[in-house]
Amino acid sequence: MNRLLIVVLNWRTAEMTTRAVQAALREAEGLPFELVIVDNNSGDGSFDALGATFGTDPRIRVLQSGRNGGFGAGNNVGICAGLSDGTKPVYVYILNSDAFPDKGSIKRLYDHLEANQKTGFAGSYIHGPEGDPHITAFRFPSILSEMEGAARFGPISRMLKNHAVPLPLPETTQRVDWLAGASLMMRQKVLDRIGLFDETFFLYFEETDLCLRANRAGWPTDYVRESEVTHIGSVSTGMKTWERMPDYWYASRLHYFTVNHGRFYAMAATLAHLKGGLLWRLRRVIQRKPAADPPQFLRTLALHHVMNITRGQTTRPNGQIAKPDSA
Repeated sequence: MNRLLIVVLNWRTAEMTTRAVQAALREAEGLPFELVIVDNNSGDGSFDALGATFGTDPRIRVLQSGRNGGFGAGNNVGICAGLSDGTKPVYVYILNSDAFPDKGSIKRLYDHLEANQKTGFAGSYIHGPEGDPHITAFRFPSILSEMEGAARFGPISRMLKNHAVPLPLPETTQRVDWLAGASLMMRQKVLDRIGLFDETFFLYFEETDLCLRANRAGWPTDYVRESEVTHIGSVSTGMKTWERMPDYWYASRLHYFTVNHGRFYAMAATLAHLKGGLLWRLRRVIQRKPAADPPQFLRTLALHHVMNITRGQTTRPNGQIAKPDSA
C-alpha cells in the first residue's frame, strides 16, 4: 500500500491537538501511515506536553517549527520532515488541531486518491460538533466574485451566481476549485511539482493558492462527501472574537491576487469589492440593515491596497516554491 504522512499543526492548543491526533490514529488504523505533530513555536509548554503524551509511540514524531510562520509554514515543516526512514510518502494529509476525523474519513480520502489517479487533492465534508454543515468548498476568487460577495444584493448575486466563491453545499462527491485545509489529503508528487505552501501567507488564502497552482498544473481538487470530519473552528486564530480584521488577512488577500493574476488584476478586484461594499452600505442606510463587516473594513481594505500594491510580489519567494517540472 502507498504510504501516508499525517501532519497536525499545533499552536497553543495542546489538549485539543491531542484529541485530534487520537482521532486521526483511530481512523488511520490499517493504513501504512506515520504522523507528525508540528508545534508552531507556541511558547506555552505545548511542545513538551505533546512530546510527553506521544513521544513513546513509534508512529509519531513531535517537531518544533522554531518560529510561528503561520499555517502554511508550519505545515511545510511537517511535510518536509517526510517519513522517519528519510523517504517521501505517496500522500500527505493535513488535519487541523481542532478537527476530528469521523469514522472511515481518512480511509475514504485515501481510497479516493487511489481510485482517481488524476486528482491532486481530496478533502472532507466538514461539520460542527452539533452536526451543522460548514461551508468549505469554493470557487477561486475573481473580480466578479469580489463584487458579488461585497454587494450582498439579490439581483447581483443571481446574475453572478456562477462566480460566487462559496459553493452550494455539495450533496455528493464532486470536483471543486478549492477546499478549506482543515482536512485535506494531497498527492506528494503534485507537491513535488508545484511546491509547498507559499509562506508569504501567514493565514488565509494559502489553501486557495495551493489548489490554484495544482489546478493550473493539471491536478484538480475533489470534495469527498463520504469523508466526514467534525470541526470546532477558529480555536487557534480566535476569529470568532475579532472586532476588526487583522492586517495579515488584508496582506494575504492582496498577495493572492497579485502573485496569481498580477497587480492590475489585484487593483480591479479591490475596486470591485469597494464598489460592492459601497452599494451594500447605501442599502444599509436606506433599509436600516445591521452591519455585516467589521468596523472600518472598506477603509482599511482601500488603504492597505494603496500602501502595499507596489510591494506585492508577482513571483514566488525564492526557496519556498519549487519550480514546475516539464511534465
